Amino acid sequence: MIELATPAPVLPTNLRTVDEFEQWQQQYAHEGSYEFVRGRIVEKKEMKQAEYLILKFLTRLFVTTMAYAQGDELTPEMDSYVDDIRKRRPDLAYFTLAQILETGEGIRQRTQFAIEILSESESFQDVTEKVQDYFDAGAVLVWYILPVSRKIVVYTSADESKSYKGDTVVSAAPLLPDFQFIVSDLFA
Repeated sequence: MIELATPAPVLPTNLRTVDEFEQWQQQYAHEGSYEFVRGRIVEKKEMKQAEYLILKFLTRLFVTTMAYAQGDELTPEMDSYVDDIRKRRPDLAYFTLAQILETGEGIRQRTQFAIEILSESESFQDVTEKVQDYFDAGAVLVWYILPVSRKIVVYTSADESKSYKGDTVVSAAPLLPDFQFIVSDLFA
């Protein structure tokens, strides 16, 4: 039996704000994950198995931190609002317990720490736009994980970054000082 591919959904091009985008999302049942960036709906590709292993490593490490003990979370694919025209969905986003509780009141949250895993389809422009958006929203730290080159690029601002590879220790200090590991362990 030959299985036919499901056609990609037709995405509207006339939406201007995050509110309009979220209204569209509520009206139309669809599969997949999307970001909204200045009028563009950006589809987030499904996670690959190798990416899942990276997320598993990081989330299991996070549960050993003081932040986790206080109720904070490192959550996959959670909305992180930038402003009225941008909403991102980091591969992993850090939210404090206070932020999590505010979501119950309908208050939109912005991550302080975003972790992205570079996909094959992302361009340098895509990466720099995402990093800029996170810092525009008030993030203090962004990690971009590059599985093919087995390294992590740590951004402390949209314009300042440092790469970590091999037996180097990467840390989320000062935000999460006990969230650290040897880079090669992530890719073991």
